[in-house]
Amino acid sequence: MAEKRIDLSIIIISFNTRQLLKSCLISLFQITDKLFFEVIVVDNNSQDGSVELVKKEFPQVKLIANKDNLGFGRANNQGLKEARGKMILFLNSDTIVHSRALEELTHFLKFNPKVGVVGPKLLNRDGTDQASAGSFPYLGICAIMLFAEHFWPNRLVRGSGAQIRLVDWVMGAAMVFRKEVLDQVGGFDENIFMYLEEVELCYRVKKAGWQIAFFPEAVITHFGQGSSQSGRKGPILGIYKGLAYFYRKHRPGWEGRFLKLMLKIKAGSAYLLGSLTKNDYLKETYGQAFRLV
Repeated sequence: MAEKRIDLSIIIISFNTRQLLKSCLISLFQITDKLFFEVIVVDNNSQDGSVELVKKEFPQVKLIANKDNLGFGRANNQGLKEARGKMILFLNSDTIVHSRALEELTHFLKFNPKVGVVGPKLLNRDGTDQASAGSFPYLGICAIMLFAEHFWPNRLVRGSGAQIRLVDWVMGAAMVFRKEVLDQVGGFDENIFMYLEEVELCYRVKKAGWQIAFFPEAVITHFGQGSSQSGRKGPILGIYKGLAYFYRKHRPGWEGRFLKLMLKIKAGSAYLLGSLTKNDYLKETYGQAFRLV
């Protein structure tokens, strides 16, 4: 008997997002697109009943239940090893997939052979646009991110929009790859636990000669930080670590030293502001960030 054709493998990482995961899976299995897909959930040792939920209510899902939290990249790579599709969708558990989004994304890849990765328009919970794609964090972009993002057009760093366009990277909340691209460049870098892992992977994809596209005709709602248990502190520290690692791996040494100086100036000034205003959040977060670099 011939094996069932799989157009798309959907890999979802789960970590203590039981209700969000349930909503995400319901949205997937309500899709009526003419698309053959499989869903792989990799659970990073959730303690909220996520594994039991998948086993009981979604038996058609291929489940990998880890005994430890292995991080975003490593868990996605686990799912990738099990994937049978010609295309791979890395999808956050805190998302709702809108009608025809998957069909639109996969069709876009099929008819644009130079594009190796495509991402949809992401929406916030209230339906407003969410930053969905961006520019690589070269020194000028990092300077805007750290010191001037509120004064410059957000699209210089990351943004959304209504136009199909080529970009440097798309958000890891929802990104579709050709399987051959991942076979060529490898999966996520497992040295990055969380944050900027999609940027680093897209950097290798573009370096290998593939294009990356933002395709706003496909829409997915992304609630954001569904697995974060530390508010804004975790993302800030994760971005500091991710930027430092990205520069060590991909950029010349003098750029890495300049980045380190910028990160320390930002962290030091935010810590000083926290001290002057008696803001414990700023002091704790940026004190740790300063020590990271």
